[in-house]
Amino acid sequence: MYLRYAKRLLTETDLRLLWKLTYNFGFKGARAIQKHKRRLKQGDFFPPFLYISIINSCNLRCQGCWVDVAAKQEKIEVDALSRVIREANEQGNYFFGIVGGEPFMHADILEIFRQHPDCYFQVFTNGHFITGEVAAELRKCGNVTPLISVEGSEIVSDQRRGGAEVLNKTMQGIHNCIDHNVITGVCTSVCKTNIDDLVNEAWVDRLIELGVLYMWYHTYRPMGPEASEELALSPAEQLRIRQFVVDMRVKKPIGIVDAYYDADGQALCPAATGFTHHISPWGDIEPCPIVQFAKESIYDEQPLAETFNNSQYLTDFRELAASHTRGCIVLERPDLLHELTVLHEAKDSTARKTAAAELLSMKPRPSQYNKMEEIPEKSWAYRFAKRHFFNDFGAYDSPQNPLPR
Repeated sequence: MYLRYAKRLLTETDLRLLWKLTYNFGFKGARAIQKHKRRLKQGDFFPPFLYISIINSCNLRCQGCWVDVAAKQEKIEVDALSRVIREANEQGNYFFGIVGGEPFMHADILEIFRQHPDCYFQVFTNGHFITGEVAAELRKCGNVTPLISVEGSEIVSDQRRGGAEVLNKTMQGIHNCIDHNVITGVCTSVCKTNIDDLVNEAWVDRLIELGVLYMWYHTYRPMGPEASEELALSPAEQLRIRQFVVDMRVKKPIGIVDAYYDADGQALCPAATGFTHHISPWGDIEPCPIVQFAKESIYDEQPLAETFNNSQYLTDFRELAASHTRGCIVLERPDLLHELTVLHEAKDSTARKTAAAELLSMKPRPSQYNKMEEIPEKSWAYRFAKRHFFNDFGAYDSPQNPLPR
């Protein structure tokens, strides 16, 4: 399987793009994590990766969306975003997840990639705005991988995403990227209505046949003003996804990303571990995209390094989350998160200004944390990568966080 995947990487994309992935993301990403570990030992903090929502607008209206996509358009302008990127570079960080809304609705998105050729960008997108011309520009930039969301069959996609012919338009975006040899991924927010369609070998095989080089299964999280709680997965279904991912990693020549488990199958939260934090379209610095409360902004006068290092709100969030669960504190203990926001007088960073009421109305539900059903990695490559570059960084090991291993 490893040789087959290596052959795909060498033959199904532009070697220049593969070098950018290897150096800008692989080498620099590994170095960023080593610097992060050293900072933690010194009592300092700056996340090794940042996710940035560059615009709130979107052409779709997905079930359970927590982004104010219908509100007045807000975006991070190129100069402000470039300053954030440069300040992160000074801390050794060169990888950025670009989120929305729909990022390709940002008129200057390609200029962002052009201005920072030494960085690597993963763009979370529905693919509808990736024309052949845009795909050609992505290839020219070389430092971008689109992660294109597929949410089910034609009928389910329209239901999930609030549009017409959603799947056809998304698949065209995928084809345009692959036709231009762009390193392309496909992601799914797995929920009740798409788990049977997309968590199976036939779907993985179809993506491989198309030329998709990696995939990512997210777990649907019921958040926002219309949370669509009926779509949330049961603990058994979440374990089903975890088992499927572990099995496919040793069987199929395609990369499979996950963000919720370490090498031993123990659950973790990237925001609780400090692996990443999020910047909203309004410039607010949030623990993660679904925690829409903030105390700091990228527009504050102090350098970004000082903001992250000195933020008591972000520090307390990480400690609170890590001391109560290895899963998602938003789902499991929304009451504690609300208490934290009140304690710090953190502002509601949404346009709708109803995030506090939404949090108070949430019913606690299971997340990925299930200490009785841990499924370790089978793949030696994933075990190695996770043990060295994606784990809890000791967040759950302090005396203040006495969670069972």
